[in-house]
Amino acid sequence: MSRGKFKLIVKNFSLLSIFILFSCQKKEKTYFETIAINDVQLKKPRYGEWRYNRNEHFQSFEDFQKLKKIKPEAGKNTIYLQPIGDFNEFQKKQIELTKEYLKTYFQLETKVLPSLSNSIIPRSVRRMGHDSQEQISAGYVLDSILIKRKPNDAVVFMGITERDLFPKPEWNYVFGLASYKDGVGVTSMFRFYNGNLTESGSNEGLERLLKISSHEIGHMFGISHCLNANCVMNGTNNLSETDSHFARACSLCQQKLNSSLQYDNKKRLIELKKFFEKQHLNSEISRAEEDLKLLK
Repeated sequence: MSRGKFKLIVKNFSLLSIFILFSCQKKEKTYFETIAINDVQLKKPRYGEWRYNRNEHFQSFEDFQKLKKIKPEAGKNTIYLQPIGDFNEFQKKQIELTKEYLKTYFQLETKVLPSLSNSIIPRSVRRMGHDSQEQISAGYVLDSILIKRKPNDAVVFMGITERDLFPKPEWNYVFGLASYKDGVGVTSMFRFYNGNLTESGSNEGLERLLKISSHEIGHMFGISHCLNANCVMNGTNNLSETDSHFARACSLCQQKLNSSLQYDNKKRLIELKKFFEKQHLNSEISRAEEDLKLLK
């Protein structure tokens, strides 16, 4: 064998070795692939639960990417909370904590506007509910109050009321309602505290408020009801179902959110853990810790 042929064989062998080496290297997992191991599979729905008699479409990441949706942009990247009603000091504190949480959850500047009085809601869109409590039309709040008052720099405008809400005459009540295209939504505090808006049971009520608020804003950013895992974006019919859902968004819903908002996933997770610790939300502390362990 000539020296030239030998050199050519050696060169080709070296290139092949390099190719095999790179081909065999393990592909590094993304953040979302890493934390997916902590996703908890959904149980078969029981009678009365949201998924029991609804045939909702599974929204894949590709479906989400194709969807026309609102996104933060220069000069339009703030979440605003608009209290509507007559709030006591305890209720105001809960709204401030919600602001703090949403700022961390979405990694966007979040502000609370001065309260609007219930007097702006006409009698024609009020009714007495089955439990003899006055309810107001969620649709009216969206269309006739919030859309008209949405600040120019708001990417999302979220109303919070202490009154019970109903979406349609045939529905008993609704926890919240949101509009994808308008970037507005509303949620009610009323049922989260079992009708008693005091310090008693405040942790349970606060956790419900955080879940529903982040859920409705998640809809505004284009995320459909989650059918992937136990997740804050799961649909809910009642408080026991809400309580069974995590405040944690599953890996798929986090991927959707991050693709639009472009935040640092680990920084967000650390900040969420600190918030949960400060408010003694122990189950959510554990879930955040489990995710952080996977990133080390």
